Amino acid sequence: MAVLEPEAPDPGRGSRLFDDELLGLDPAEPEVQAFAAHLDRMRREPSFTVEASLTGVGDFADAANRAEGGRRWLAVLVVVLLLAGVVYVASTILTAVVSIVAG
Repeated sequence: MAVLEPEAPDPGRGSRLFDDELLGLDPAEPEVQAFAAHLDRMRREPSFTVEASLTGVGDFADAANRAEGGRRWLAVLVVVLLLAGVVYVASTILTAVVSIVAG
């Protein structure tokens, strides 16, 4: 029987998370796979870059699409409030620019 090195993941599992944080859980269960994917997302990259922020927006959209009931409506409300803020700021800037150009 071959002994795997500690750095090498188990070839049948594909993720090192099952070696560390999820030790003893069945990697074939959908809930465990979802939690492993969540842990992978949390470790992906720092959140202070533009790329990470855009990835975070994608993660929010994916989570909102999976949500049901009150959580889905809360996600819709957040998106509507963000869009309303963007429209307000854009209209304020546009009004200021037009008033400056018009004299």
